[in-house]
Amino acid sequence: MLPEYEQAKMLFLQYDLDVSRETYQKMECYASFLLDYNEKVNLTALTDADDILKKHFLDSMLLYGKCSFCFPERGKVLDIGSGAGFPGVPLGLQRDDLQITLLDSLQKRIVFLKLLCEKLGCRYEAVHGRAEEMGKGAAYRESFDVVTARAVAAMPMLAEYALPFVKPGGYWLAMKGHEEFAPAAHAVTMLGGTLEQTISYALPDGDKRVIYVVKKTGICPTKYPRNSGQIKQKPL
Repeated sequence: MLPEYEQAKMLFLQYDLDVSRETYQKMECYASFLLDYNEKVNLTALTDADDILKKHFLDSMLLYGKCSFCFPERGKVLDIGSGAGFPGVPLGLQRDDLQITLLDSLQKRIVFLKLLCEKLGCRYEAVHGRAEEMGKGAAYRESFDVVTARAVAAMPMLAEYALPFVKPGGYWLAMKGHEEFAPAAHAVTMLGGTLEQTISYALPDGDKRVIYVVKKTGICPTKYPRNSGQIKQKPL
């Protein structure tokens, strides 16, 4: 259902991404299963094959393409608010050595993600839970090399969801549209992070994207993350 491989390959090469035919076959399987499942469970507003290729797969894979230096060999990666699996699942299609955990607060999405992983033959962990609760537990707190999140919340709130999971020396990669970093600067500092890079690019239709590369340079105070109500009502 996606565009032909050679057509897609040319598109990806324009962004310095080389996608093998085998990987593309998995992407096709993923897209087909997503659209079928989307008829009974709302997972994505994008139902056009070209949109799915560019706004889901290309956008997700550019995270690794532009931030490959953040991902160590066999690195542990957490995707917060994974939803339909973007960008976490495509990251694993690019680097099958990565240990990927997909976190979402809705059980119906986790059911989809587990079925998807079975279809693709991927050994990811799909976890049902809320970031502000999971970030306090010893099993996940400050234990990931990379934490990703795509359009989950405004930057000041997202910082408090994400940074407690990042180990010292690791990275939080925040994927955004045109949202500014400045409102989150104070929160990032309080939570032990430092903005290292701002990477801007545009998708084929001109939609602007930015990745804020935040390095964990300190320890997150134990009182964070707060509960959901506090995070939303009084962002740091």
